[in-house]
Amino acid sequence: MATVTLKGNEIHTLGNLPANGSKAPNFTLTKNDLSSASLSDYSGKRVVLNIFPSVDTGTCAQSVRQFNKEAAELDNTVVLCVSKDLPFAQARFCGAEGIENVEMLSDFRDGSFGKDYAVAFSDGPLASLLSRSVVVLNESGNVIYSEQVTETVDEPNYKAALEALADA
Repeated sequence: MATVTLKGNEIHTLGNLPANGSKAPNFTLTKNDLSSASLSDYSGKRVVLNIFPSVDTGTCAQSVRQFNKEAAELDNTVVLCVSKDLPFAQARFCGAEGIENVEMLSDFRDGSFGKDYAVAFSDGPLASLLSRSVVVLNESGNVIYSEQVTETVDEPNYKAALEALADA
């Protein structure tokens, strides 16, 4: 179990992020059109998983905007924004914000992504939502960078995540 905070109050996740060098767990998530997407769909590409509680909060929305801006510059890289928001809410947000360079994916159906990546909150007011985290994978699907943000209302370290791609 990992411990993070929400406005200074301790909350916990199911465990720790996949370790650097490990093979990323496969997943099946829901796209905005209600079709499925699996990690294997992105085989041969570098993948940035931008994981967060809900796109309807300021920090989560900002992370999607920031990665959308940065993703336009990246070669052979896809940015997947993952939350438990309904696909309809994700689509509404992207339409209103002009988000076109990232893919929104939802773990709303069975929560298996949150369990497999150990990012689901196990207690507190956000229980069962996903902890703000970034996991970066190389073309082989191995973890090359991960960050679980220690204070949930803070933004992730975008620069470190993107530098991991440059170093890969």
